[in-house]
Amino acid sequence: MTAIAHFIAITCYIGAAALAATPFARPVGAPVRGVVAILAVGVLAHATALLAYVLSVAGFVLAGTLLIVEIVARDVSLTLIAAPLAAIPTICANLIGLVPGNEPAGARGAWLFAHIVLSFIGIAAFATAAAAGCMYLVERRELESRRFGAIFRFFPPLATLDRVNHVAAIAGWLVLTLGVVLATTYALTYHELSAPKIVWAMAAWLAVSGIALGRFVGGWQARRAAIYSSVSFTAVVVLYVALSLTETNGGGRFL
Repeated sequence: MTAIAHFIAITCYIGAAALAATPFARPVGAPVRGVVAILAVGVLAHATALLAYVLSVAGFVLAGTLLIVEIVARDVSLTLIAAPLAAIPTICANLIGLVPGNEPAGARGAWLFAHIVLSFIGIAAFATAAAAGCMYLVERRELESRRFGAIFRFFPPLATLDRVNHVAAIAGWLVLTLGVVLATTYALTYHELSAPKIVWAMAAWLAVSGIALGRFVGGWQARRAAIYSSVSFTAVVVLYVALSLTETNGGGRFL
């Protein structure tokens, strides 16, 4: 049942991205209602799979965040990048074959759940910043080359993408910082230290902190922030998959 739910969610996320790309194939308006409907089906299917796969929380939170943004903004351009990003950790959950563990109950269980949810919300915001940054770079290149094609018609203005990158990066840093603090205190209190988890958590926190500090202290402009957020998020995802595979092959469970 869980594998079927994951398959439906993955199909919906990729399908939503494909549908959002239709303005590139022909000169039509973005199918907002269709994309939102497909995303909603994917999120609902994904929710049923969370009972068995903790890893898929990452994809679910990102897809849920994307759905809310698309409904509020009535713009589906972020789906082109964010929906496939939501599908990637879901695919990894199936490939790695994670199974539910014996999670603690009571206050300890709530503490653990809180740090997991906050951490993945922070990562989802980081992913949104990276998606907006990637789109910013693509659209800016189109403008500099004076090619006013489908990308120019379909993508939001550069100022909007820069604003999304800025707000999402700051929000991701705040929430992820809280998640890391809860995770650190939990690990120290219950003596559950794991080197791979510490490495990945610190890498993700340092990456999103770099954007926040660059924006506030360094005075980074849009292009520099877009490049940094795109590259650093990609590196964090690659590190996550590598550590997950290493931990699973060793007989353990990464997340």
